Amino acid sequence: MEKAFILILSLLLSSQLLAQASASATVESRATVIDPIKIEKTVDLDFGNVISAYTPGTVILSPDGTRVAYGVQLSNTIPGNVAPAEAVVTHGNNNYSITLPESFTLYHQENPNQVLVIDDFTVTPLPGDDSDILRIGATLKLEANQVAGYYTNSEGFNVTVSYN
Repeated sequence: MEKAFILILSLLLSSQLLAQASASATVESRATVIDPIKIEKTVDLDFGNVISAYTPGTVILSPDGTRVAYGVQLSNTIPGNVAPAEAVVTHGNNNYSITLPESFTLYHQENPNQVLVIDDFTVTPLPGDDSDILRIGATLKLEANQVAGYYTNSEGFNVTVSYN
């Protein structure tokens, strides 16, 4: 009888030890799929008409569309088309970052050796619910006695948006 008691006691103790050696839990898993971020240009960057000077100069076009000139003159009577660039970013109410170029070159339409440089890009987002309007300004740099004419670059510059 004593052997049977020891055997039963051993079995009870060993099953308790085995039961405490492992445990499990059920883990649920989820995923949320969001729409990709999108950007669409709606307005090109246009500095308008600028009057060349004997000295180098700059024209700063702000995201709000105002222009300020240093060393060159702006034509108030014939301003030309003046517009900051605009793009619509569809982001689904998610945070994102904006990357602008460091500089961009415009080439004279008839003499591509004549160039203008655009740099110091600035952006102002106009927030919406699921999309924002980006207004982009920059600084146009002119050389002394810059050759008159139409300057452009059909390749355009990149404005990149990425989810944070």
